[in-house]
Amino acid sequence: MSKAVITITDADFETEVLKAEQPVLVYFWASWCGPCQLMAPMINSAASTYSDRLKVVKMEIDPNPDTVKRYQVEGVPALRLIQGEKLLESTEGVIGKEKLLSLLAKHLDTN
Repeated sequence: MSKAVITITDADFETEVLKAEQPVLVYFWASWCGPCQLMAPMINSAASTYSDRLKVVKMEIDPNPDTVKRYQVEGVPALRLIQGEKLLESTEGVIGKEKLLSLLAKHLDTN
Protein backbone atom coordinates (compact mmCIF):
# COMPACT_ATOMS: atom_id res chain seq x y z
CA MET A 1 0.00 0.00 0.00
CA SER A 2 1.54 3.26 -1.02
CA LYS A 3 1.07 6.24 1.25
CA ALA A 4 0.52 9.73 0.04
CA VAL A 5 2.28 12.75 1.42
CA ILE A 6 0.07 14.42 4.03
CA THR A 7 -0.30 18.20 4.00
CA ILE A 8 -0.14 19.63 7.52
CA THR A 9 -0.28 22.98 9.30
CA ASP A 10 1.12 24.37 12.56
CA ALA A 11 -2.04 23.15 14.27
CA ASP A 12 -1.52 19.54 13.12
CA PHE A 13 2.21 19.42 13.76
CA GLU A 14 2.20 17.93 17.24
CA THR A 15 -0.28 15.19 16.39
CA GLU A 16 1.04 14.34 12.92
CA VAL A 17 4.78 14.65 13.61
CA LEU A 18 5.76 14.70 17.27
CA LYS A 19 3.32 11.96 18.27
CA ALA A 20 3.86 9.76 15.21
CA GLU A 21 4.94 6.16 15.76
CA GLN A 22 7.51 6.33 12.95
CA PRO A 23 10.14 8.86 11.93
CA VAL A 24 8.55 11.71 9.99
CA LEU A 25 10.07 13.49 7.01
CA VAL A 26 8.77 17.06 7.01
CA TYR A 27 9.04 18.78 3.65
CA PHE A 28 8.86 22.57 3.91
CA TRP A 29 7.87 24.29 0.68
CA ALA A 30 6.31 27.43 -0.79
CA SER A 31 4.01 27.96 -3.75
CA TRP A 32 6.36 30.63 -5.17
CA CYS A 33 9.41 28.37 -4.92
CA GLY A 34 10.51 26.91 -8.27
CA PRO A 35 12.98 24.38 -6.81
CA CYS A 36 10.21 23.09 -4.54
CA GLN A 37 8.28 21.98 -7.63
CA LEU A 38 11.34 20.00 -8.71
CA MET A 39 11.60 18.21 -5.39
CA ALA A 40 7.92 17.33 -5.04
CA PRO A 41 8.07 14.10 -7.13
CA MET A 42 11.08 12.92 -5.13
CA ILE A 43 9.24 13.53 -1.86
CA ASN A 44 6.26 11.55 -3.18
CA SER A 45 8.62 8.78 -4.23
CA ALA A 46 10.19 8.63 -0.75
CA ALA A 47 6.69 8.41 0.75
CA SER A 48 5.85 5.36 -1.32
CA THR A 49 9.31 3.75 -1.13
CA TYR A 50 9.42 3.88 2.67
CA SER A 51 5.68 3.82 3.36
CA ASP A 52 6.06 1.03 5.93
CA ARG A 53 8.80 2.79 7.94
CA LEU A 54 8.36 6.51 7.37
CA LYS A 55 5.65 9.11 7.45
CA VAL A 56 6.05 11.97 4.99
CA VAL A 57 4.32 15.31 5.49
CA LYS A 58 4.57 18.63 3.75
CA MET A 59 4.08 22.07 5.16
CA GLU A 60 3.77 25.33 3.27
CA ILE A 61 5.98 27.84 5.05
CA ASP A 62 4.02 31.09 4.63
CA PRO A 63 0.85 30.10 6.55
CA ASN A 64 2.78 28.16 9.22
CA PRO A 65 5.33 30.48 10.86
CA ASP A 66 5.46 28.69 14.22
CA THR A 67 6.89 25.42 12.95
CA VAL A 68 9.14 27.22 10.46
CA LYS A 69 10.63 29.20 13.33
CA ARG A 70 10.87 26.23 15.66
CA TYR A 71 12.85 24.20 13.12
CA GLN A 72 14.84 27.21 11.89
CA VAL A 73 13.83 26.83 8.28
CA GLU A 74 15.85 29.51 6.49
CA GLY A 75 15.09 28.65 2.89
CA VAL A 76 12.93 26.30 0.88
CA PRO A 77 12.83 23.56 -0.09
CA ALA A 78 13.86 22.27 3.32
CA LEU A 79 13.64 18.86 4.92
CA ARG A 80 13.56 17.86 8.57
CA LEU A 81 13.60 14.24 9.64
CA ILE A 82 12.02 14.06 13.08
CA GLN A 83 11.37 11.22 15.47
CA GLY A 84 9.43 12.11 18.57
CA GLU A 85 10.91 15.40 19.79
CA LYS A 86 14.27 14.64 18.21
CA LEU A 87 15.58 16.20 15.00
CA LEU A 88 17.54 13.48 13.18
CA GLU A 89 18.44 15.25 9.94
CA SER A 90 18.08 18.66 8.44
CA THR A 91 18.70 19.95 4.91
CA GLU A 92 18.06 23.23 3.13
CA GLY A 93 17.86 23.66 -0.63
CA VAL A 94 17.43 21.13 -3.40
CA ILE A 95 19.06 17.76 -2.89
CA GLY A 96 19.25 14.86 -5.32
CA LYS A 97 17.28 11.66 -4.99
CA GLU A 98 20.39 9.66 -4.04
CA LYS A 99 21.22 12.07 -1.23
CA LEU A 100 17.64 11.95 0.03
CA LEU A 101 17.54 8.16 -0.03
CA SER A 102 20.91 7.79 1.69
CA LEU A 103 19.89 10.33 4.33
CA LEU A 104 16.72 8.33 5.01
CA ALA A 105 18.50 4.96 4.87
CA LYS A 106 20.81 6.07 7.70
CA HIS A 107 17.82 6.32 10.02
CA LEU A 108 15.46 3.69 8.68
CA ASP A 109 16.14 0.01 8.88
CA THR A 110 16.30 -0.72 5.17
CA ASN A 111 16.86 -4.47 5.31
